[in-house]
Amino acid sequence: MPLYFFRIRNGRYSGCADQATEFANRDSAWKEMTSVCADMTAGIARKLQENSEWQMELLDEAKEPVFRIRIVAETLD
Repeated sequence: MPLYFFRIRNGRYSGCADQATEFANRDSAWKEMTSVCADMTAGIARKLQENSEWQMELLDEAKEPVFRIRIVAETLD
């Protein structure tokens, strides 16, 4: 089964999991990523500052991005 890593980016902070997670396929990896992200969203939104960005990425075994979810806060004036 393929191995994947989660990486979170928040402003200048970037952290990648040291331990890989095994998923049967890309579809099951995507479902898990969206589930984890959904659980974290309320906490992220409460702490998000203007003109900032939060990202969660799912990386393959070579630590190359496969999927990315972004939450962007923009001032539009």
